[in-house]
Amino acid sequence: MLNVIDRYLLREIAKVFAAIVIILLLIVTSLMFLRILEEVNLGGLNVELVFTVLRLQLLRDSASLLPPAFFLAALVTLSRLSRDSELIALNACGIGPPRLYRIVLLLALPVALLTAWFALWLQPEAASAIQDIRLQQREQAAQLAGLQPGRFYVEENGQVVIYIGEITERKTLGNLFILDRRSAPTQLVMSAGGSHRLDPVTGDHLVTLKQGQRFDGNPGAGAFLIGHFEDYLLRIRSDTPPQRFPSKRAALPTAALLATPERGNRAELEHRIAAPLAIITLSILAIPLVEISPRQTATGRLLLALLAYFCFFNLQRLAESWLETGVTPLWIGSLWYQFVILGAVHLLLLPESFWLKRARQQFARVPESRGCTITS
Repeated sequence: MLNVIDRYLLREIAKVFAAIVIILLLIVTSLMFLRILEEVNLGGLNVELVFTVLRLQLLRDSASLLPPAFFLAALVTLSRLSRDSELIALNACGIGPPRLYRIVLLLALPVALLTAWFALWLQPEAASAIQDIRLQQREQAAQLAGLQPGRFYVEENGQVVIYIGEITERKTLGNLFILDRRSAPTQLVMSAGGSHRLDPVTGDHLVTLKQGQRFDGNPGAGAFLIGHFEDYLLRIRSDTPPQRFPSKRAALPTAALLATPERGNRAELEHRIAAPLAIITLSILAIPLVEISPRQTATGRLLLALLAYFCFFNLQRLAESWLETGVTPLWIGSLWYQFVILGAVHLLLLPESFWLKRARQQFARVPESRGCTITS
């Protein structure tokens, strides 16, 4: 059961953690939004997809934001309590580092589970969706790059003739005229607007017309069938196979990474596992980096915390690169840097460690004599 002090510390860390996450999300969202708007301005992305891509990018990058946010929240909260002498009072009442470890880890475990959900499930799904949008936009740009307004295009050995009157800034087609002789009777389709894309499976051209008319009949005959339509889809068979794009490892599901044990997939899998594991590791690091004693300043430990933070995430990139390029063997993996940073920080703080001080007190304690003295 949690007492009043446990709930107080958990509430303080949770409030700071929520505030830091909101601030980081606002900063990251603004930077992503500006980058996406620049991409729209260059013509690489449709305006309708701006908020969809922004939402997917936030889902993809949320797992990498939570570990530093939680580490900073624990460090800021405990430093504030130490500065206000609250940790000193709690330590005098018997609530020392062991109790703080338990409280911080009690909040770190659900955050780690949430991070694992983001990293192992939502992140690859969002990366896959972003990849599909990028490939679709690239295909549309490549398709429209060869089309010019005011020209006729002949397909399927002259059986299909297409005329495009204009191409708008949004990459849509205007004033379309299509003559289709592939079946009897001949079909003549006219529309004020439409779009063009490729079928990713068959490579066929798919022309979609909006708000137009269709005339069915043979030239010279008096019988014509006239119809109006809201949407009209015309498929034109392609002689070339569809272009295949390689799939990025970030977009592969976690189950696929587990099923294919190659170095690149192993590095990507451990990169996803590193995010929830970093929550636990950084939580353990935050406690000794806060000074409880009133006779010492916290400047040195805060500098050590800053150094440990940068070393932690820089070593992560280095360890993953070494695993992918074959520098480190597979049995070592790429998660060793977390244990190295954890051991190095505790080794540097060993002379002032709570556990070492407690051990010294145990060894320095002189046992009391249990014998009896006889006085006359």
